[in-house]
Amino acid sequence: MADFDLTTPRGRFATYMDYLWKDHAYLRLRFSNAHWISDELVRTNQPWPFQLERWKAQGIKTIVNLRGGFDASFYALEKDACERLGLKMVDFTITSREVPSRARVHGAKALFETLEYPALMHCKSGADRAGIMSVFYMHFRKGLPIREALDQLSLKYLHVKQGKTGVLDYTFERYLAEGEPQGQTFLEWVDSPAYDEAGIKADFRSQMWGRLLTDGLVKRE
Repeated sequence: MADFDLTTPRGRFATYMDYLWKDHAYLRLRFSNAHWISDELVRTNQPWPFQLERWKAQGIKTIVNLRGGFDASFYALEKDACERLGLKMVDFTITSREVPSRARVHGAKALFETLEYPALMHCKSGADRAGIMSVFYMHFRKGLPIREALDQLSLKYLHVKQGKTGVLDYTFERYLAEGEPQGQTFLEWVDSPAYDEAGIKADFRSQMWGRLLTDGLVKRE
Protein backbone atom coordinates (compact mmCIF):
# COMPACT_ATOMS: atom_id res chain seq x y z
CA MET A 1 0.00 0.00 0.00
CA ALA A 2 3.00 2.25 -0.52
CA ASP A 3 1.10 4.28 -3.13
CA PHE A 4 -1.60 5.21 -0.64
CA ASP A 5 -0.14 7.33 2.14
CA LEU A 6 -2.80 8.06 4.72
CA THR A 7 -0.45 9.91 7.05
CA THR A 8 -0.79 13.23 5.22
CA PRO A 9 -3.89 15.19 4.16
CA ARG A 10 -2.70 15.15 0.55
CA GLY A 11 -2.10 11.40 0.58
CA ARG A 12 -5.44 10.70 2.21
CA PHE A 13 -7.22 12.89 -0.34
CA ALA A 14 -5.50 11.10 -3.23
CA THR A 15 -6.45 7.73 -1.75
CA TYR A 16 -10.08 8.72 -1.43
CA MET A 17 -10.14 10.02 -5.02
CA ASP A 18 -8.72 6.75 -6.29
CA TYR A 19 -11.28 4.83 -4.25
CA LEU A 20 -14.13 7.05 -5.36
CA TRP A 21 -13.54 6.67 -9.11
CA LYS A 22 -11.45 3.58 -9.78
CA ASP A 23 -13.38 1.43 -7.33
CA HIS A 24 -16.74 3.01 -8.30
CA ALA A 25 -17.25 3.87 -4.63
CA TYR A 26 -19.60 6.74 -5.49
CA LEU A 27 -22.21 4.05 -6.26
CA ARG A 28 -21.98 2.82 -2.67
CA LEU A 29 -22.38 6.10 -0.81
CA ARG A 30 -26.06 5.40 -0.14
CA PHE A 31 -26.45 1.80 -1.29
CA SER A 32 -24.74 -0.96 0.73
CA ASN A 33 -26.62 -4.07 -0.50
CA ALA A 34 -26.68 -5.05 3.18
CA HIS A 35 -28.55 -8.10 4.42
CA TRP A 36 -28.44 -9.72 7.82
CA ILE A 37 -28.52 -13.42 6.96
CA SER A 38 -28.52 -14.41 10.62
CA ASP A 39 -28.36 -12.63 13.94
CA GLU A 40 -24.56 -12.81 13.81
CA LEU A 41 -23.58 -12.16 10.17
CA VAL A 42 -24.35 -9.41 7.68
CA ARG A 43 -23.30 -9.44 4.02
CA THR A 44 -22.67 -6.15 2.18
CA ASN A 45 -20.86 -4.51 -0.68
CA GLN A 46 -17.54 -2.74 -0.07
CA PRO A 47 -18.09 -0.43 2.92
CA TRP A 48 -16.82 3.12 3.18
CA PRO A 49 -14.89 3.97 6.37
CA PHE A 50 -17.84 6.02 7.69
CA GLN A 51 -20.09 3.01 7.10
CA LEU A 52 -17.72 0.80 9.09
CA GLU A 53 -18.14 3.21 11.98
CA ARG A 54 -21.90 2.77 11.76
CA TRP A 55 -21.57 -1.01 11.64
CA LYS A 56 -19.43 -0.97 14.76
CA ALA A 57 -22.14 1.04 16.51
CA GLN A 58 -24.51 -1.82 15.64
CA GLY A 59 -22.26 -4.31 17.38
CA ILE A 60 -20.08 -5.63 14.54
CA LYS A 61 -16.72 -6.92 15.81
CA THR A 62 -15.11 -8.49 12.71
CA ILE A 63 -14.84 -7.40 9.08
CA VAL A 64 -14.21 -10.12 6.48
CA ASN A 65 -12.71 -8.87 3.22
CA LEU A 66 -13.34 -11.34 0.39
CA ARG A 67 -11.72 -9.23 -2.34
CA GLY A 68 -8.02 -9.47 -1.68
CA GLY A 69 -6.82 -6.24 -3.29
CA PHE A 70 -4.03 -5.70 -0.80
CA ASP A 71 -2.42 -2.96 -2.94
CA ALA A 72 -5.68 -1.13 -3.66
CA SER A 73 -7.05 2.11 -2.24
CA PHE A 74 -10.15 0.39 -0.82
CA TYR A 75 -7.91 -1.92 1.19
CA ALA A 76 -5.76 0.90 2.53
CA LEU A 77 -8.85 2.80 3.69
CA GLU A 78 -10.55 -0.27 5.13
CA LYS A 79 -7.46 -1.41 7.04
CA ASP A 80 -6.94 2.10 8.41
CA ALA A 81 -10.58 2.38 9.50
CA CYS A 82 -10.57 -1.03 11.18
CA GLU A 83 -7.42 -0.19 13.13
CA ARG A 84 -8.85 3.17 14.17
CA LEU A 85 -12.21 1.70 15.20
CA GLY A 86 -10.86 -1.39 16.93
CA LEU A 87 -12.46 -3.79 14.45
CA LYS A 88 -10.78 -7.08 13.63
CA MET A 89 -10.09 -7.39 9.90
CA VAL A 90 -9.88 -10.83 8.30
CA ASP A 91 -8.85 -11.44 4.69
CA PHE A 92 -10.32 -14.44 2.87
CA THR A 93 -9.83 -14.04 -0.86
CA ILE A 94 -12.24 -15.85 -3.15
CA THR A 95 -13.04 -15.42 -6.83
CA SER A 96 -16.37 -14.94 -8.56
CA ARG A 97 -15.63 -16.68 -11.87
CA GLU A 98 -13.86 -19.84 -10.76
CA VAL A 99 -14.96 -23.10 -9.19
CA PRO A 100 -13.70 -22.78 -5.60
CA SER A 101 -10.73 -24.99 -4.83
CA ARG A 102 -10.99 -27.75 -2.24
CA ALA A 103 -8.72 -25.69 0.00
CA ARG A 104 -11.06 -22.70 -0.30
CA VAL A 105 -14.12 -24.79 0.58
CA HIS A 106 -12.43 -26.22 3.66
CA GLY A 107 -11.04 -22.78 4.47
CA ALA A 108 -14.52 -21.28 4.39
CA LYS A 109 -15.78 -23.92 6.81
CA ALA A 110 -12.88 -23.21 9.19
CA LEU A 111 -13.40 -19.45 8.85
CA PHE A 112 -17.01 -19.59 10.00
CA GLU A 113 -16.07 -21.86 12.89
CA THR A 114 -13.47 -19.40 14.21
CA LEU A 115 -14.80 -15.90 13.44
CA GLU A 116 -15.56 -13.55 16.28
CA TYR A 117 -19.19 -12.63 15.78
CA PRO A 118 -21.15 -10.46 15.04
CA ALA A 119 -19.32 -10.11 11.75
CA LEU A 120 -19.65 -8.27 8.45
CA MET A 121 -18.62 -10.00 5.23
CA HIS A 122 -18.15 -8.10 1.97
CA CYS A 123 -16.87 -8.23 -1.58
CA LYS A 124 -17.16 -5.31 -4.03
CA SER A 125 -20.86 -5.51 -4.92
CA GLY A 126 -22.13 -7.88 -2.22
CA ALA A 127 -23.58 -10.14 -4.89
CA ASP A 128 -21.25 -12.92 -6.06
CA ARG A 129 -18.34 -13.61 -3.71
CA ALA A 130 -20.46 -12.59 -0.73
CA GLY A 131 -23.10 -14.88 -2.21
CA ILE A 132 -21.04 -18.05 -2.43
CA MET A 133 -19.57 -17.42 1.01
CA SER A 134 -23.08 -16.95 2.38
CA VAL A 135 -24.02 -20.33 0.92
CA PHE A 136 -21.04 -21.83 2.74
CA TYR A 137 -22.01 -20.04 5.94
CA MET A 138 -25.61 -21.21 5.84
CA HIS A 139 -24.53 -24.77 5.08
CA PHE A 140 -21.51 -25.20 7.35
CA ARG A 141 -22.49 -23.03 10.31
CA LYS A 142 -26.27 -23.05 10.20
CA GLY A 143 -26.68 -26.59 8.90
CA LEU A 144 -28.94 -25.82 5.95
CA PRO A 145 -28.91 -28.26 3.03
CA ILE A 146 -27.14 -26.89 -0.04
CA ARG A 147 -30.47 -26.79 -1.87
CA GLU A 148 -31.81 -24.29 0.69
CA ALA A 149 -28.56 -22.40 1.23
CA LEU A 150 -28.41 -21.68 -2.51
CA ASP A 151 -30.98 -18.93 -1.93
CA GLN A 152 -27.99 -16.76 -1.01
CA LEU A 153 -26.99 -16.77 -4.69
CA SER A 154 -30.01 -15.03 -6.13
CA LEU A 155 -31.17 -11.84 -7.82
CA LYS A 156 -32.41 -10.67 -4.44
CA TYR A 157 -28.76 -9.93 -3.67
CA LEU A 158 -28.05 -8.72 -7.25
CA HIS A 159 -26.40 -11.98 -8.27
CA VAL A 160 -26.89 -12.76 -11.98
CA LYS A 161 -26.36 -16.46 -12.62
CA GLN A 162 -26.55 -16.07 -16.39
CA GLY A 163 -23.16 -14.32 -16.50
CA LYS A 164 -19.72 -15.77 -15.89
CA THR A 165 -20.40 -15.61 -12.16
CA GLY A 166 -23.02 -18.31 -12.72
CA VAL A 167 -20.20 -20.85 -12.45
CA LEU A 168 -20.72 -20.51 -8.68
CA ASP A 169 -24.33 -21.68 -8.97
CA TYR A 170 -23.31 -24.39 -11.43
CA THR A 171 -20.85 -25.83 -8.93
CA PHE A 172 -23.62 -26.42 -6.41
CA GLU A 173 -25.98 -27.65 -9.13
CA ARG A 174 -23.43 -30.32 -10.04
CA TYR A 175 -23.39 -31.47 -6.43
CA LEU A 176 -27.18 -31.64 -6.34
CA ALA A 177 -27.17 -33.66 -9.58
CA GLU A 178 -24.24 -35.95 -8.79
CA GLY A 179 -23.29 -36.00 -5.12
CA GLU A 180 -26.58 -35.65 -3.28
CA PRO A 181 -28.29 -38.57 -5.11
CA GLN A 182 -25.35 -40.75 -4.05
CA GLY A 183 -25.88 -39.83 -0.42
CA GLN A 184 -22.70 -37.76 -0.25
CA THR A 185 -22.44 -34.70 1.92
CA PHE A 186 -21.23 -31.60 0.12
CA LEU A 187 -17.76 -31.94 1.65
CA GLU A 188 -17.56 -35.62 0.75
CA TRP A 189 -18.34 -34.72 -2.84
CA VAL A 190 -15.78 -31.89 -2.85
CA ASP A 191 -13.13 -34.29 -1.53
CA SER A 192 -13.99 -36.96 -4.12
CA PRO A 193 -12.50 -37.38 -7.63
CA ALA A 194 -15.82 -36.12 -9.03
CA TYR A 195 -14.89 -32.62 -7.91
CA ASP A 196 -12.86 -31.67 -10.96
CA GLU A 197 -12.54 -27.90 -10.74
CA ALA A 198 -11.25 -27.40 -14.29
CA GLY A 199 -13.79 -29.82 -15.74
CA ILE A 200 -16.73 -28.24 -13.95
CA LYS A 201 -15.73 -24.80 -15.16
CA ALA A 202 -15.27 -26.08 -18.72
CA ASP A 203 -18.79 -27.55 -18.68
CA PHE A 204 -20.41 -24.30 -17.55
CA ARG A 205 -22.00 -22.09 -20.19
CA SER A 206 -22.85 -18.48 -19.48
CA GLN A 207 -25.27 -16.44 -21.57
CA MET A 208 -24.25 -13.45 -23.67
CA TRP A 209 -26.74 -11.05 -22.09
CA GLY A 210 -25.55 -12.09 -18.64
CA ARG A 211 -21.93 -11.42 -19.59
CA LEU A 212 -22.82 -8.05 -21.08
CA LEU A 213 -24.64 -7.08 -17.90
CA THR A 214 -22.14 -8.24 -15.28
CA ASP A 215 -18.86 -7.69 -17.15
CA GLY A 216 -19.84 -4.80 -19.38
CA LEU A 217 -22.52 -2.67 -17.80
CA VAL A 218 -21.97 -3.04 -14.06
CA LYS A 219 -18.31 -4.20 -14.34
CA ARG A 220 -18.37 -6.82 -11.60
CA GLU A 221 -15.05 -8.11 -10.32
